[in-house]
Amino acid sequence: MIIKLENIYKSFKPVEVLKGINLEIKENEFISIVGPSGAGKSTLLHLIGTLEKPDSGTVKYNDIDIYKLNDKELSDFRNKNLGFVFQFHHLLPEFTAIENVMLPVLIGGLNKDEAMDKAKILLENLNLSHRFTHRPQELSGGEQQRVAIARALINNPKVLLADEPTGNLDSKNAQEVINLFKKLRDECKRTIILVTHQESFAKISDRIVYIKDGVIE
Repeated sequence: MIIKLENIYKSFKPVEVLKGINLEIKENEFISIVGPSGAGKSTLLHLIGTLEKPDSGTVKYNDIDIYKLNDKELSDFRNKNLGFVFQFHHLLPEFTAIENVMLPVLIGGLNKDEAMDKAKILLENLNLSHRFTHRPQELSGGEQQRVAIARALINNPKVLLADEPTGNLDSKNAQEVINLFKKLRDECKRTIILVTHQESFAKISDRIVYIKDGVIE
């Protein structure tokens, strides 16, 4: 899957956030988007992830202009192709780790037993087999983020989008998440797009894209 952005502009009145972005991302490439606070990194990621619409310009996946899809088509595309990891894990506090991971495939119509089997495999691969029945408040910050990553991966998305996934963690837990992304880079055939302010984290990617004042440098 090749992602192509052409002449992307985006404003949140009165501020012009993105000012003519052109970017191509290859299939199975791991890129990091780096820049100062307010540069437009997260807005760019949200546009790639169909969470925001540009004011003008196109975002294409394999020559499909995704913003010409209707709402249902866009939702279906997002669910089948994209996984998201955010700075704040957004786990549901009333559910256990395994229940949080299962949710996307249950919503998609998979039966409970198959959903549980898939969730168990992911959590085991992320060294969380001892945490299946723990609720988010019983987990460390790094464990919570790993559960969130498992949830993002359960639909086997072609593209994984991560917005400052270590931004709310201490150094020890941040390193756990960095090591996990290294593992994803080395072992999983998928496109990864990471927004981070940490140069050390960005260096594990195949390519670093620098953005400043709404333009790519």
